[in-house]
Amino acid sequence: MSNRQIGTTVLVIAMIIVAISVLFTNNLARSLQAEEQKYMSIWADATRQLIFAEDDADIDFVSSIIEKNNTIPVYICDEEGKVLASRNADEKKLSIINAQLPTGAHHGPIELKINEETTQYIYWDDSSMLTRLRYVPYAQFLLIFIFIAVAVITMLTGQKSEENRLWVGLSKETAHQLGTPISSLNAWQQLLADKYPEDEYVPQMKRDIDRLQMIADRFQKIGSEPTLQTENLIPVLQNAVAYMRARISNRITIDDACLNGVDRTVLLNAPLLQWVIENLLKNAVDAISGKGTITLHIHENEHDVMLDITDTGKGIDNKTQRRIFEPGFTSKDRGWGLGLPLAKRIVEQYHGGKLLLKSSQVGVGTTFRIVLKKPENC
Repeated sequence: MSNRQIGTTVLVIAMIIVAISVLFTNNLARSLQAEEQKYMSIWADATRQLIFAEDDADIDFVSSIIEKNNTIPVYICDEEGKVLASRNADEKKLSIINAQLPTGAHHGPIELKINEETTQYIYWDDSSMLTRLRYVPYAQFLLIFIFIAVAVITMLTGQKSEENRLWVGLSKETAHQLGTPISSLNAWQQLLADKYPEDEYVPQMKRDIDRLQMIADRFQKIGSEPTLQTENLIPVLQNAVAYMRARISNRITIDDACLNGVDRTVLLNAPLLQWVIENLLKNAVDAISGKGTITLHIHENEHDVMLDITDTGKGIDNKTQRRIFEPGFTSKDRGWGLGLPLAKRIVEQYHGGKLLLKSSQVGVGTTFRIVLKKPENC
């Protein structure tokens, strides 16, 4: 089960718990409200009996019923809604007796006929216990939300830490494994160069070995904290374009005219960033079937330098767009699905920039954007 599925399952379970809690609490609240309404009917009868009691009547029992109400706010009002008396009411709401009944969701009224000419009315609010009970589901929801948030953050932090260790370990091991054969190839190339100094293929072999050495160095840098330097971004881009031009069909054009005569200074690690550019260019080449164009466009604002790489390839559908930076995901028949995740890691974690899919339309093409900070904004 993926982390997304786990998160969804936990959220659904939490919502079910909250829903059950709300239903149960509302049931309990309705029952308590019904009990309070019955009690207020008894309280109103006791008040009525107290008003009309004879001088020699025993009013202790009636008085005890009235006195036992210590939780339900009660208002006795006249026909115009003015408060004549109150019990358990918030006195701040009643500046003076004979004020209007405070606004709110009151229950009642229960009619209290004093005589032929005078009728009073009893209103009441929910008790403090019933009011608190209504807030229980919200408190439970808040606690469950906090619990889920802490659990998700903990899970993602652990996953990220594990992912970082995996990247570092894989990179160091790859650099280590490449080291021995590269050293051997260097020795053989030197031997061939001494024996066949005029052979045109020996220098080509040297360039390929140097390329392997550069790849090993890149993996070594990923496996450790890379050093960033203030450099002109343009030569890095030109080197990546030159490398790709020599290895692609002449039916594919790389338009890098925007790089001519400009200077864009950023903090970067040249070998790693060139790797990112090469990876994006290679993806653009793979997306083009037959003839097409890859265009580089560079611009800046006050804080950042932005590079857009646009191809006229097949484009990326919406479903795939959401997953292209997931490690292991690939839409190609052959591939490990590590190129874009690794590129994103290099740009965002090592350079403090951003790598994003700016736009893509099936049958039209795709644009990736790299955002790098200027030195004074790092």
